[in-house]
Amino acid sequence: MHTPGATAATATHCPYCALQCGMNLRPEPGGAGVTVEERAGFPVNRGALCGKGRTAPAVLSSRVRLTEPLVRTHAGRLEPATWEEALDTVAAGLARTARAHGPDAVGVFGGGGLTNEKAYALGKFARVALRTSQIDYNGRFCMSSAAAAHQKAFGLDRGLPFPLEDIPRTGCVILVGSNLAETMPPALRYLTELKANGGTLIVIDPRRTRTAEQADLHLAPRPGTDLALALGLLHLVVADGRTDEEFIAARTTGWEAARAAAMAHWPELVERITGVPVPALRAAVGLFCAPDSAMVLTARGPEQQSKGTDTVGAWINLCLATGRAGRPLSGYGCLTGQGNGQGGREHGQKADQLPGYRKLTDPAARAHVAGVWGVDPDSLPGPGRSAYELLDALGTDVKSLLLMGSNPVVSAPRAAHIEDRIRSLDFLAVADVVLSETAALADVVLPVTQWAEETGTTTNLEGRVLLRRRALTPPPGVRSDLEVLHGLAARLGVEKGFPTDPEEVFGELRRASAGGPADYSGITYDRIQAEQGVFWPCPEGSPGTERLFLDRFATEDGRARFVPVAHRDAAEVPDADYPLLLTTGRVVAQYQSGAQTRRVDELNEAAPGPFVELHPRLAARLGAVDGSPLAVTSRRGRAVALARITDAIRADTVFMPFHWPGEGRANTLTNPALDPTSRMPEFKVCAVRVEPAYVEPA
Repeated sequence: MHTPGATAATATHCPYCALQCGMNLRPEPGGAGVTVEERAGFPVNRGALCGKGRTAPAVLSSRVRLTEPLVRTHAGRLEPATWEEALDTVAAGLARTARAHGPDAVGVFGGGGLTNEKAYALGKFARVALRTSQIDYNGRFCMSSAAAAHQKAFGLDRGLPFPLEDIPRTGCVILVGSNLAETMPPALRYLTELKANGGTLIVIDPRRTRTAEQADLHLAPRPGTDLALALGLLHLVVADGRTDEEFIAARTTGWEAARAAAMAHWPELVERITGVPVPALRAAVGLFCAPDSAMVLTARGPEQQSKGTDTVGAWINLCLATGRAGRPLSGYGCLTGQGNGQGGREHGQKADQLPGYRKLTDPAARAHVAGVWGVDPDSLPGPGRSAYELLDALGTDVKSLLLMGSNPVVSAPRAAHIEDRIRSLDFLAVADVVLSETAALADVVLPVTQWAEETGTTTNLEGRVLLRRRALTPPPGVRSDLEVLHGLAARLGVEKGFPTDPEEVFGELRRASAGGPADYSGITYDRIQAEQGVFWPCPEGSPGTERLFLDRFATEDGRARFVPVAHRDAAEVPDADYPLLLTTGRVVAQYQSGAQTRRVDELNEAAPGPFVELHPRLAARLGAVDGSPLAVTSRRGRAVALARITDAIRADTVFMPFHWPGEGRANTLTNPALDPTSRMPEFKVCAVRVEPAYVEPA
């Protein structure tokens, strides 16, 4: 598998989370694969890797990955086929649907793990080759609420407006709904360094996670009440006279309305809503306001809610009211989850966006991108459905689907329903590196190259554009996603415009993004390698923008916008039939839907299967013991997993990780209630009941 004659290590990046940790890959003797080596000089992880990164080459093995196309026969089985047969079948299936039902009956679903080049090409393919508006991606499930709040407040969305290296140098960090110790282990050092430097850490999470154990103060609110908590803290900031009136007057608008909204959330009310005692609220305000600088960092906890945009907006309001934004070592930031969750939405696979983070409804944006693509702006379709709405429309309005880099059978909310929708399609084509649970339902499966077998860029959680470099020759029978799109476009009558060379695609992406909010026009592969990554926005001739908003915000008048928000309940609250709350998340040894990590023996030994985490008082009430099977039931379905009893969780809450399919599939239970702005589903809170899952005697 290794490149002939190659013995030197290749500097590249991990294929998993948005840290995009640097690593070196060295070919093993005899072409047996590659060995991961430390890359200490890369600033994000400084050589540190988690177990997923260390074992990433295991998925490159032909023992676990796809190495030839599969086509479903008349007998209903997936059987090996040639690439020509497979691509012909896909093109015919998509074209047949478009002829019979119109172009919008064809859907495209992408992934936050695709490189910028592939995300860009996929969006272009949907709009130019298929002429469909029906494209979105699983990054909608990641940080869309934070993105929407960023846009409202600051006029620009980049996960972190500052590099990670600033975190240990600030005075206080409030970390909301993030378990960095398990989701991004190499990033935990930034928090330990913060404390070593005399800074303080506040962690907000309904569970006492490994990250919360590092905190100076841990607040454990009831799931779904993060918005009330943020408003309660802002109320106390105002009441205690801790607002930065000079900053508010000079650099913001809308304070009076936001202030009035916060003052309606007095501490005792917030305690009743959240379960967090008033003295703990006061302690949090004291820690946050005492130093000269501070940050708020959010993750999926507050964002994956039906009010996630407002919740993030409330945390931004707290930063603005205290002057902790647009200044060195201060600000609000979102910890992106997926490997290219940031770049993946900037360049066209999101339903309402064109490359460069341009709005699809903006005539000037359409004209610019259409000019790069060589098409009539009027030929570009308008915005389509968001991710869940697209999946929910499968088999009815959307008859055929091309899916790349996602596994919604496991990862989508109300997953059993989405599985049924996928099964009802007239035609499904999946491009993936493994036979995921979704790929197993496809009419055609296309085996594509992996991170170590291809070159391309990703954009990490800091907005740092990075270069993954090819270290291996892919096995025979495997093609890149760019080659797939090239072959399909040609069969659909678009002979030009879909190159297979990633650097050529990136050159076109640079032109398409030029002048847009996410301007990559000044970034080249050579610059990325020479500079250890380049921060966007980076117009031609720019050094890149490592820190945003220090002089002005990206709004028309340069001022940040306060957005008044008020607490409201989650879409579901406990009742007599479903008296408990379920929240979901990740464990350190698995990643996302587990399609890749569940194929690595070492990771499965560390995290072999799903579980239900519950408090000892709840366990005693249920008669549950550690390791006993529990049934968790919501209005959408039932999941069964083994009990894990711990006092590190609230007694009114249970937790399940979402990495597994089958009867332990947590997303069978989750609620697809959508945030009205971001269209983010409410993964993080729903009402359930829990009871022993009795096993019939053999």
